[in-house]
Amino acid sequence: MKKVMFISSMGGHLNELLQLKPLFSKYKSVFVSEKTPSTLFLKDQYKTYYLVYATKHEMWKYIFVFPFNCLKSLYLFLKEKPDVIVSTGSHTAVPMCYIAHLFGKKVIYIETFANIYTKSMAGKLVYPIADYFVVQWESMLELYPDAVYGGWIF
Repeated sequence: MKKVMFISSMGGHLNELLQLKPLFSKYKSVFVSEKTPSTLFLKDQYKTYYLVYATKHEMWKYIFVFPFNCLKSLYLFLKEKPDVIVSTGSHTAVPMCYIAHLFGKKVIYIETFANIYTKSMAGKLVYPIADYFVVQWESMLELYPDAVYGGWIF
C-alpha cells in the first residue's frame, strides 16, 4: 500500500485538503500541518505531525521559523518515507514538495480555490516541479498551461 503524505497550512488550505477524505483510507496516510488550536483535532483522527506556525506578516518570527520548518520537513520525510506528497498549499508545504521531488517521489499539488485569475506564491514555486498540478478553475489553465482542470474539491 502506498504511503501518501497530505500537507497544508491551516485554515482554508487545510479545509480544502480535508475534502479529499475519501482518499485517506485508501492509502497509508500521514498528515502535516501547522500546530495551532484549530489543527489539533487532526491528531485524534489521523497520524499527524506539526510544523511551527508563522506567517509572512510576522517577518521577524518567520525568518527563523521557515528554516526550522524546512529542516523538520526533511526529518519527517526521511522518517515517514512517503511515496506521494499531496498538498493544497501554502508556504508550509513548499519545502516538503521540493524535498519529495529531490528524492524522486511524486508531488501532487492542488492550487487553491481562492484564486481564480492569479497564481498563489506557493503555486508559482511548486508548479515547475509538480508531477500533477491541479487547478480548480478553468481560467487558471491560462496561467498554468500544463495543469489539469479538476473542478472544485468542495
